[in-house]
Amino acid sequence: MLTPEQYGDGLYDKDEVLERVTQSIVDSGMRDVSIAPGYGRLLTLLVKLAGAKAVLEIGALGGYSGICLARGLPADGRLLSLELKEENAELARANLREAGFGQVAEYRVGPALDSLQTLEQRGERFDFFFIDADKENYPNYLEYAIKLAKPGALIAGDNILLRGRTLNEDKNGPSVQAMRRFNEMIARDGRLISTLLPAYDGLALAMVK
Repeated sequence: MLTPEQYGDGLYDKDEVLERVTQSIVDSGMRDVSIAPGYGRLLTLLVKLAGAKAVLEIGALGGYSGICLARGLPADGRLLSLELKEENAELARANLREAGFGQVAEYRVGPALDSLQTLEQRGERFDFFFIDADKENYPNYLEYAIKLAKPGALIAGDNILLRGRTLNEDKNGPSVQAMRRFNEMIARDGRLISTLLPAYDGLALAMVK
């Protein structure tokens, strides 16, 4: 019997561009932890619906989510992606270029918190945020996203269930505790309107008031 996710994904034709990205990640020896296809489609839809022109992505990996985000941008849109590892940023940059978004995407390599501090100091603002990086810093990334947000900006955070560990009371490692704090912040912070989606590995969605 199919899962709801498998059923939904099966309704769509294979995305050859994203299939190539997935293969490039495998070929590079990276662990493929890209966003699930269904949520990738959701990112494109949300960026388009929000009319976002400036998107900030925290965690690039091989560019899968970057392509999904860029697909929702207008011709004059901008995607800024923060990535810790140079090799990941290089692969993502190449994949975005091959997908036709080379002129849209910009990559900054190094610890994301350093880049976020710089962006705050420069007074930069964004319409959309996608968080999919080291889990222990999710609460910090969320706080920065709120600071850097234009009114009405959307924030999406992936992997909020950590393959079930978030729900398991016996699991209390640093990543699990940080994700629980992040989810609680999403749900209870008075600056946000939000919801949590449980499909795949979970996705948090919030709008900054």
